[in-house]
Amino acid sequence: MRAALLLAGRGLGNTWPNPSVGCVIVKDGVVVGRGWTAPGGRPHAETEALGRAGRAAYGATAYVTLEPCCHWGRTPPCTGALIAAGVARVVVALRDPDPRVDGQGLDQLRAAGIEVTEGVLREEAMAVTAGFIKRVADGLPLVTLKLASTLDGRIATRTGESRWITGPAARRAVHAMRARHDAVLVGSGTLLADDPDLTCRLDGAAKIPTVRVVADARLRTPPTARLFTSTAPAWVATRPGHPAQALEALQARGAEIIEVPAAETGAGLDAGALMRALAVRGLTRVMVEGGAGLAAALLRAGLVDRLAWFHAPAVMGADGRPAADASPLDVLAAMPRFRRVSAVSLGPDLLSEFEAA
Repeated sequence: MRAALLLAGRGLGNTWPNPSVGCVIVKDGVVVGRGWTAPGGRPHAETEALGRAGRAAYGATAYVTLEPCCHWGRTPPCTGALIAAGVARVVVALRDPDPRVDGQGLDQLRAAGIEVTEGVLREEAMAVTAGFIKRVADGLPLVTLKLASTLDGRIATRTGESRWITGPAARRAVHAMRARHDAVLVGSGTLLADDPDLTCRLDGAAKIPTVRVVADARLRTPPTARLFTSTAPAWVATRPGHPAQALEALQARGAEIIEVPAAETGAGLDAGALMRALAVRGLTRVMVEGGAGLAAALLRAGLVDRLAWFHAPAVMGADGRPAADASPLDVLAAMPRFRRVSAVSLGPDLLSEFEAA
């Protein structure tokens, strides 16, 4: 199962709206087939592993990180493939929360005379499948907020200069993180200040281009932005009511326009509505790269599941721009809290990763 989970990790950022699943088929103590969800979500891991195992799958044990599907979609159900292959036993880490499955796949396997074992390395499988589970259960993607700051939490000078606070090793790590997410999201202020293209530029990292999303309530995104010079999808989320001509100028550059209600405060977009709109379009894992206003809105709304904080060994001072804008907090109990799960040095910089407490 640990091998299957490692295989599932290969597909993160590549399989949405489907989960990334791993499968290992073992017979007489020998691995005879393995597979993981292909880019775009199909073929499924079980189909790939069975294809590699061939006739050796008969009487074998299949280790699968998520319950095999039992419904017809764009591909036949994996339960049928396992039964037809003559697999004797299926070991599953986690039930599929999709109401079209949710235990029914396991029931079909048992009805066919296949021995089923559930819950092996369940917690580890929950971590790998967290984005898919959250989209199905809550209608929201898993959100990772990435921040790169000085030791005193500043992301830019008072004049807006921010390149580069962290070094090359940290920037490579950011590109690797992009490859493991379905989409990268920034606010319009970051877009206007840095004009990023937000693509993953690591050789061999991602086969499915990462979706780039801009939260832009005032529709300030220029059609000349570098965002539109790549073939990767570009989405612009904005409030309703903008002139058709302004929307058409962005659409002519390949942008998909997503209309989202404005925040009740009147500044920016409703953070919850934005995330729900992304989940409806199939996104399961979203990486947020700035700026301070968007970070503060997501933190206030309790929408940040994971925090990746890159710290440079430098101090900028109080006139630098903070990592998150001001929040109306009067008591400490209202602060969003996280627990640290890892810390790693990247050259002179430090990456600390947290999960919501």
